[in-house]
Amino acid sequence: MAYLRLSLVLVILLTTAVGPWRAQTVSGKPVPRVPDVDGWFGLFNGRDLSAWMTFDPGVWSVGSSGELSGRGPRSYLFSPGIYRNFILQAEAKLNDKGDSGIILRAALETGAPKGYEVQLCNTGEDAQKTGSLYNFQKVALTTAADREWSRQTVAVIGNRILIQVNGKLLVDYPDKESTYTEGHIAFQQRDQATQVDFRNVRIKPLPDDIAAALSGLEKVFPSLVEKKKPD
Repeated sequence: MAYLRLSLVLVILLTTAVGPWRAQTVSGKPVPRVPDVDGWFGLFNGRDLSAWMTFDPGVWSVGSSGELSGRGPRSYLFSPGIYRNFILQAEAKLNDKGDSGIILRAALETGAPKGYEVQLCNTGEDAQKTGSLYNFQKVALTTAADREWSRQTVAVIGNRILIQVNGKLLVDYPDKESTYTEGHIAFQQRDQATQVDFRNVRIKPLPDDIAAALSGLEKVFPSLVEKKKPD
């Protein structure tokens, strides 16, 4: 009987550890929605948090205008799918001196998940500003304004990470160590002082073949065309 009681306690602890949403991860595949003609599909439906995962369910909610909102202590919200090569677009808005981030190829784990972090910090204390690839490539100048929506476009293809903010390419970084190879998309709510919102979140999964994944990238990152032009 004591063994059965202990087993029941362990089951309850494991069940509640991932929050009340009972999310089902579609491993290696996007949320089961039909992509558009260009291969994009919405990652967040603007209505509820179905299939998303977090260890802190009280922190995340859906706002009255359909935005994804983070309020409260540090927390991460993980996408249902696991991705390797992809392009992600999202609009983000921070309060004054807010600090947040988007984790790419994130590990589903408690605490700060391993993965590439796209920094969101316009006027906060952190010297790595919005558009930085955190602890890999620093962007020192603010490229977005607090209390206004900014458009983040990021691509992760093999060991190459590109970050574009409001149409300006800020990072094109080759990670020679290939530190992170696949994982979830995770949104960060950093601390009690931060209020962060996301909307219009969509993703375009790309082929595992690097050459195929890079094909047509200039359509999303026009600055790459300029970089290819001879002097």
